[in-house]
Amino acid sequence: MRRVGPYDLGGLLMGNVNLMQYGLVAVVAFVAAMIGGVAGYGTGLLLPPILMPLIGAEAIVPVMSVSGLMTNASRWMAFRHQFDRRRAILIVVCAIPLCLLGAYGYTLLSGPGVSLLIGSVLVLVVPVRRILVRRLGHLSTRGVGLSGAGYGLLVGGTSGTGAVLLSILLAAGLSGRAVIATDAGISIVLGVLKAGVFQAADLLPLSSWIMALLIGVAATPGAFLAKRLTEGLSLRGHDRILDGVVVLGGVFLIAKGFAN
Repeated sequence: MRRVGPYDLGGLLMGNVNLMQYGLVAVVAFVAAMIGGVAGYGTGLLLPPILMPLIGAEAIVPVMSVSGLMTNASRWMAFRHQFDRRRAILIVVCAIPLCLLGAYGYTLLSGPGVSLLIGSVLVLVVPVRRILVRRLGHLSTRGVGLSGAGYGLLVGGTSGTGAVLLSILLAAGLSGRAVIATDAGISIVLGVLKAGVFQAADLLPLSSWIMALLIGVAATPGAFLAKRLTEGLSLRGHDRILDGVVVLGGVFLIAKGFAN
């Protein structure tokens, strides 16, 4: 199995990643968590364009899968009383096989391939989210399971797909805090599985765990401050800003993939 190129323990505090860049990542993680605290998603969409020049495209999804364990754990703890266990189990059971397949497929990609994959997902997730909100309606139990399986493949090898899971949960009949809690619970289970695949493929050296820990620690307080600090921004305005940043980041990653 391959290792992540320039981002290794030897370059932990020097070379491609220095203390100032670690600080930049922490600030972006904090801001992204505040944005995501209003819409329920956003951290996994906004961080990849920042991380890619620092740690390389191949390290993005492994690092985000580990950092997501911390942010989702805090979110689940805060809203655990609204957690919908039945729907969560259904989606997790259907998602696991294809999630593992997607994560394994990711380990086979080269750096340019990873950039193209993540960039394409970031660009496509904006129109896909809008289509899902308009057309899914109310999903039956079978529909929830099938959607969960498709989401498993998507989340296994990419980052920033939280909007898709939220759309599935809304279409399944959940709302409000139940959506946040159930989304977090599902993401924790799938995140653990992804991290296991990436660790086995030697894509999570110690330096990647440290970067993931930094993101998780920086993002956690941002989620709790989100509502108070964004009260003056309408949900529609927030969505438009987030969509614009996500598309620009996706285009940047696609361009880097073709350039390499």
